[in-house]
Amino acid sequence: MKKLLLETSFSKIYMIVMVIITLLIVGGYFSYAMFTVSKEQGNAISIITGNLVYDLEVDGSEGNNLTVGAGETKEFTVTLSNPNNRIARFNFYYEGSLPDGVTAGYITGEGLNTPPNEIGTNLEASGTAGSSNIYKIRVKNDSSSNVTITLGVEVGLDYNDLELPSNGHLFEEAKLEGPVSDIVLENPGPDGDTYDDGTDTFITGTDPNNYIWYSGKLWRAVSVNNEAKTVKLVTQWNISAIPYNASGNAAFAGSYMEDWLNDTTVDGFLGNLRDYENFIVTDAKWNATLTESSSKPAETTMVTDAVGLLNYYEYVTSYHGTTYSNGYLNNGLYWWTLTPYSSSDVRNVGFNGNAVYYSLSGASGARPSINLKSSVKIVDGDGTVDNPYRLEGDNDTDLSGTLLSSRYSGEYIRFGSIENNLYRIVSHENGTGTKITSAEPLKSSGTFITSAFGSSNSEVNYSTNSVIGTFLNGEYLTSYVNSTYSNMIEDSTTWYLGTVEGGTSYKLAKYTNTTDNILTASTTTAKVGLLRLGELMAGQFDRYGNNTSYWTLTPYSSSRVRYVYSGGYATYGSPSSISYGVRPSINLKSNVIITGGDGTKNNPFTIELSD
Repeated sequence: MKKLLLETSFSKIYMIVMVIITLLIVGGYFSYAMFTVSKEQGNAISIITGNLVYDLEVDGSEGNNLTVGAGETKEFTVTLSNPNNRIARFNFYYEGSLPDGVTAGYITGEGLNTPPNEIGTNLEASGTAGSSNIYKIRVKNDSSSNVTITLGVEVGLDYNDLELPSNGHLFEEAKLEGPVSDIVLENPGPDGDTYDDGTDTFITGTDPNNYIWYSGKLWRAVSVNNEAKTVKLVTQWNISAIPYNASGNAAFAGSYMEDWLNDTTVDGFLGNLRDYENFIVTDAKWNATLTESSSKPAETTMVTDAVGLLNYYEYVTSYHGTTYSNGYLNNGLYWWTLTPYSSSDVRNVGFNGNAVYYSLSGASGARPSINLKSSVKIVDGDGTVDNPYRLEGDNDTDLSGTLLSSRYSGEYIRFGSIENNLYRIVSHENGTGTKITSAEPLKSSGTFITSAFGSSNSEVNYSTNSVIGTFLNGEYLTSYVNSTYSNMIEDSTTWYLGTVEGGTSYKLAKYTNTTDNILTASTTTAKVGLLRLGELMAGQFDRYGNNTSYWTLTPYSSSRVRYVYSGGYATYGSPSSISYGVRPSINLKSNVIITGGDGTKNNPFTIELSD
């Protein structure tokens, strides 16, 4: 057996290796699996992980068994190599105790390395990789029978000589790199599995390692086509909430939903995806066949689009081996599937994961689905929610000095006060700047604040004089956003106040109709506003019960205003008699630049005004 135990300290930084790793050496190639170091300096604590990989050879053959006949003395040549680029200290040892009459030791001199002492010997120098050292070990067997002893190696770190690299890792972390189709199927994790239906291989389970970060959004890999090796993704959260279509027409083709998903303008989903022609299959086939069954549907109604939704069968198959409430695609919200249940209803997943049916005119949550091309590769991450896979071509690392207006919908930004300082890019609606919104509704001392929309039931149009508009353009700017950030905001933005009734298109929130792209005359100007119905990021990004309902600025009628319910769908309420959460939206100036971060939730962009 092989055992690693590290415990030491040095100068101002105190480190303790917390985990003892015991591995059975099988053949000559083995790995010290993940270990953890807790680094404490002042009140800061960080966790550092890494992999040590070594190759042990005895007499040029992979293996670690030393066999010596009765009365014989043998010298063994041992090569120990390490592909990492950090200093390591080590000692050889023998499994168990040596048999009676058997002695073993290192041979010194002859130009060989000095044998390891009590603190060990450097395996390689700092900054090099792939080095190896050769040792000779003499085993003398004075017993009356043949013996076989097993050689092991104990590896440690010399913290007195070792400085942490800039990434904070003692050893380079092992990366899973390669085609997305291979990685997501080969590494589902302890809470995941796979299921092959003969055409596609589905990722299943309660929480598999299938998280992918692409174009400012967190996705889940759902399935891999066995022949084409394309990978179907769906967003983890509801990106928006809109009516599926007009009443009486449950077909996906020609629906409001199809329009919103594949709209290539600033108002739609596809138009805000990063370099989508390089990443996704733009002529993908979507099975929108009407069925009441959860079995694989016939290919009766196929629609060709770049972006679609998951159908009922794909959703059900994802929780193969568990239940709908525990399946990983149950995000605790209400959201549309692609499958018509009848001519007037479409399958909709509820907050508990049960897929029932829902009226077309209802504005349920939208979770877009895309198919990654087989050529797309994973270059970083491990597929967990805190370290999702990153895709080649969408893994920028040094963006300092880059204009924020060049970035993508969904990416995170540090903006505002400490409790409410996380924002997300919505779009670049004004062409030169960047529209952003708070990542969640505003809080005060950890509790969501609420507000009426207006002072009367007829006050359905947002303005700086409305109840919520007065707050956003007054107290919000002074108490929630300091002057450094307030100076980055455009002083006057046009906010569109078109009415979206039940069963009508999301486009009416901004345009007079769904075809001519003539802007609505119902507008207001203000420094701070709200998201409108159907706008990107006007969805829910946490489970029902962990978030709150919040106002949009879109009227439903002359006496009701649209709001996004905490369960993920959009409905309507009285502007004066009900209070809901506040999610401000603002347009940042065109000369805002990035100073740090990579736009993910764990490492948001930091920004400033350029000269």
